[in-house]
Amino acid sequence: MRAVRFHETGGPEVLAVEDVPRPEPRADEVLIETRAAGVNPTEIYSRTGDRQHPLPRIPGADVAGVVTDVGDVVDGFDVGDRVFATALQNDRQGSYAEYVPARTDRVAHLPDAVSFETGAAAGVVTTTAWLAFVEHARVTANTTCLVHGGSGGVGHVAVQLAKEMGATVVSTAGSPETRTFARECGADGVLDYSRPDLEASVRDSVDGDGVDVVLDHRVGDYLQFDLDVLAAGGTVLVIGNPQDECHISDLWPAIRTDATIQVFAMSNAPDLSAVLDEVAPLLADGRLDVHVERRYDFEEAGEAQRAIVEDSFPGKAILVP
Repeated sequence: MRAVRFHETGGPEVLAVEDVPRPEPRADEVLIETRAAGVNPTEIYSRTGDRQHPLPRIPGADVAGVVTDVGDVVDGFDVGDRVFATALQNDRQGSYAEYVPARTDRVAHLPDAVSFETGAAAGVVTTTAWLAFVEHARVTANTTCLVHGGSGGVGHVAVQLAKEMGATVVSTAGSPETRTFARECGADGVLDYSRPDLEASVRDSVDGDGVDVVLDHRVGDYLQFDLDVLAAGGTVLVIGNPQDECHISDLWPAIRTDATIQVFAMSNAPDLSAVLDEVAPLLADGRLDVHVERRYDFEEAGEAQRAIVEDSFPGKAILVP
């Protein structure tokens, strides 16, 4: 089969399409014929060496496709099933390949109404948003949320999910295009994160009382700001780059509000298939729309990874074999 691999860590140029043996599923796995694979920052951390894996390595956390084989103890999946899966590269080879083995606790059925492209784009971003707002912050209709980067991969899904839960949502974004997109996703207010009065603007957007929940993927830049805009009993949810260096210059806002700083990774959840099962009907009936902005061939995997870091575009990028 064809797969994207790297034999040494480095820049996007280390990725290359190679012919490799087609894998066989283990007893608790299904084998998925890839129709599309998601592109996420986590794959870049693997490629650059920020997360150590044996080499050579096939990157890729997300996939959507059709089951072509099932392991001996697999129950609930059959050959021919449409599926999507996530968190695939953490303990084995990833999803940038024509065939991908996946443990069944990371796979769910993909509704007929949901395209393979959407399914491939959905895994990391929907499970991260779900775990943030449902499991950790327990968002309700009375909650006010600040979502940094409300046009990005996780951000645009998080805005929609928080609105689905009845929350009031304020978001930050950079360009006029991305701010418009965040509003289209349902944000009640969208602010240019470079404005000098950002803290006051966030407070004004929620009647001056501060926000209950902050979802931040750039905590190295914004942790102090996050604490400064929290309401009493508020929570900062931290996702993103493992190389971020976090500093709190003034601890009083956290003390004053009894703040919680919750760092988490979606791959630590014991059963991601259960989360995907919750997300699937939301995708099927349009309550969550994972926007695919860019599509790349396997040969363009390096460009796809470069683009999600350096280019500012709304939504997600995917690879198509």
